[in-house]
Amino acid sequence: MTLKLLRTVLPPVLLLIAGCGGSPVVDDGATAGWPEYGGDKGGLRYSPLAQITRDNVDRLEIAWIHRSGDWSNGSATETKTSFSVTPILVEDQLVFCTPLNRVIAVDPETGAERWSYDPQVRNRHFEGTPSTRVCRGVAYWRDAGATGACASRIFAGTLDSELLALDARTGQPCRDFGREGRVDLREGLDPAPPWERYPTSPPIVVRDVVVIGALVADNLRSDAPSGGVKGFDVRTGALRWAWDADPAAGAEAAVRQRYRPATPNVWSILSGDDERGLVFLPTGNAAPDLFGGGRGDLDRFGSSTVALDVTTGRVVWTFQAVHHDVWDYDVASQPVLFQLDGVGGGVPAVAQATKMGHVFLLDRATGAPLYPVEERPVPQGGVPEEKLAPTQPFPTHPAPLHPATLSAADAFGFTFIDRRDCAAKIARYRYDGIFTPPSLQGSIQYPSSMGGANWGSVAIDPAHGILYVNQTAIAQVVQLLPRAEYDRGGGPLGHFPDEFYPQRGTAYGVKRTTLLSKWGAPCTPTPWGTLTAVDLKSGRVLWRSPLGSTRDQASFPLWLNLGTPNLGGSIVTAGGLVFVGATMDKFLRAFDAESGDEIWRQRLPFTASATPMTYRLRPDGRQYVVIAAGGHAWSEAGDALIAFALR
Repeated sequence: MTLKLLRTVLPPVLLLIAGCGGSPVVDDGATAGWPEYGGDKGGLRYSPLAQITRDNVDRLEIAWIHRSGDWSNGSATETKTSFSVTPILVEDQLVFCTPLNRVIAVDPETGAERWSYDPQVRNRHFEGTPSTRVCRGVAYWRDAGATGACASRIFAGTLDSELLALDARTGQPCRDFGREGRVDLREGLDPAPPWERYPTSPPIVVRDVVVIGALVADNLRSDAPSGGVKGFDVRTGALRWAWDADPAAGAEAAVRQRYRPATPNVWSILSGDDERGLVFLPTGNAAPDLFGGGRGDLDRFGSSTVALDVTTGRVVWTFQAVHHDVWDYDVASQPVLFQLDGVGGGVPAVAQATKMGHVFLLDRATGAPLYPVEERPVPQGGVPEEKLAPTQPFPTHPAPLHPATLSAADAFGFTFIDRRDCAAKIARYRYDGIFTPPSLQGSIQYPSSMGGANWGSVAIDPAHGILYVNQTAIAQVVQLLPRAEYDRGGGPLGHFPDEFYPQRGTAYGVKRTTLLSKWGAPCTPTPWGTLTAVDLKSGRVLWRSPLGSTRDQASFPLWLNLGTPNLGGSIVTAGGLVFVGATMDKFLRAFDAESGDEIWRQRLPFTASATPMTYRLRPDGRQYVVIAAGGHAWSEAGDALIAFALR
């Protein structure tokens, strides 16, 4: 038998032997990459690879670790970073960005660095913002008819609001794109501090148009920068169109001299449909987030999924998940494109998860719900200047996935002391169920502005028609402070778990805190974080498992599998596994996709507030699972990109 034949035959045979005693998936030598942030342009987060299975996952080991050194724990001259990237596999190399915008390519089987490009933003201090610095990913494009420099390109956004185009093979700037490989994303916008508007999520390329949105800092002022989304020519960097969610402009996009302030931004991950020429935007809410009395018509496209014609920027359809959003329930999850027999008549569809624990299934061509969505009455009686929506949309297939009620009797505590403390706090504040409006006395918001689901979105297994979503289940207290009171005693801008925001230009500042016991644990019932599997055909929940433990947040022996708040997403593979980091403890986990059992976990040097990815380059090669571990607001920052493979 030749060496080549041995390499082809032996791995599947060994895997079959190793799986004896279970229900093995035989390794067929399949190869697969991960060319887009979510696996494909539709964000399915599914891999057909099956070398790693539920029967051998316990043999995973660290294959390599890459450390960029490009991170910060925060200091007088630097802002804290969060390494939340998902690399892409293109042209036999892994490409990713650091929180301070270095773009790096490494060998996917060794982690050895091949090239890097530094746009020199590391030493710029973003004074005045509580947000951690983050870059979630990059995008790729190749001109099939070209050769030579920049025939294939990497696109990335920066903290100082530039769009970069780099040669995918060398990392050198594409000089024919914009000005020496850079495009200024602030052109046409009103002046603002650099930290108030900048991209954090990857661009996307659809039909030779590279599209990018931007984060706009929350709750600072009513005349916040425009949330405009722009589409550029992939070759020249010329602006094709701009859309800034301005209802007065109608459905058309145009290149304007000035963009309307406070329009909803698109800070999260975009999706694309090359065949239909559509790009799908998950929008935030109009500024400021927690008081909307002066917004006027700006809510029209807020907290929605919007489909644009990628050639013109024209609105094709929109679906609003929250009317007149005053909860910071912006649509954070990437819209996920799928098509399944038995789901909505088998039409091409979009799954949109939300912070409320809702998953809306929509027709991809029209935005119409595939199953009934009910407009249900919601709590009223906000502050006098507010104009609340009388109803909100609730999906019925699947039904809402987040707990629906909270009372003092539900209060959690490790002992009767902290349980009693939590019960008193729940009783003290206003709570009339989901969509209780912010108030002067303080209102409980449950789900919190973290979710439900957040930017980790969902993973869909198209072979079995199952959707997987990780969610958070904690509560916040949102208290509006009259302007004079806030100006006298409002605290500094903060981050999780305590925040103050001025909301300048309105009658109210705001204080938002996480509802915690005197011992620092959430007052809401456990689990505080979950991974849930949903049958898309029936809409039924198949299983729900706690996600995360109190380790790294509590002292031993209080290391309990109670679930934790989580940021990041999951992926699902043909090997019957769901891989997910995301938690407040330092672990990457694998769950049995069928049963929901946690069957493997690996200790990490930092928390992994990121979404993993997986690939296999050759039939005789190993399948790798890669995760970025680099902390978040609640944990130590770091820079470890870690690959796992079977030993």
